[in-house]
Amino acid sequence: MSAVKVPVLQLPHGRDLDLPAYATEGAAGVDLLAALDSDLMLDPGGRALVPTGISIALPHGLEAQVRPRSGLALREGVTVLNSPGTVDSDYRGEVGVVLANLGETPFTVRRGDRIAQLVVARHVTVDWDQTDELPQSGRGAGGFGSTDT
Repeated sequence: MSAVKVPVLQLPHGRDLDLPAYATEGAAGVDLLAALDSDLMLDPGGRALVPTGISIALPHGLEAQVRPRSGLALREGVTVLNSPGTVDSDYRGEVGVVLANLGETPFTVRRGDRIAQLVVARHVTVDWDQTDELPQSGRGAGGFGSTDT
């Protein structure tokens, strides 16, 4: 499978950091790094918008999803609050990560820390076809937990 070229701009406060990169050959997401000027302490229950020092220009039809890193979530209770956060193809601002500390102890974010992952995916757009009745399905209107019975 061939890679999609995505223009990336390293902002002045992120120029000394590595560009987002895949940690392994089979990884779906690239690691986003914290482009902080100084350490950031996240108290339990705290949240903060952490800069990454990059802006991207996704081709139309693609989106980027900002997702938590599983190791941070498991070991520290630190996650991406609006997960997944969406970067639209027409957004040109800095990619930011809303980190939240759901753990029991303070967590320090340092410059260059891997704080989240970014997964780029294709998406479709829809044209709503307003109707008075939906087609039937086997599940019907069954809600949360309805398929567990």
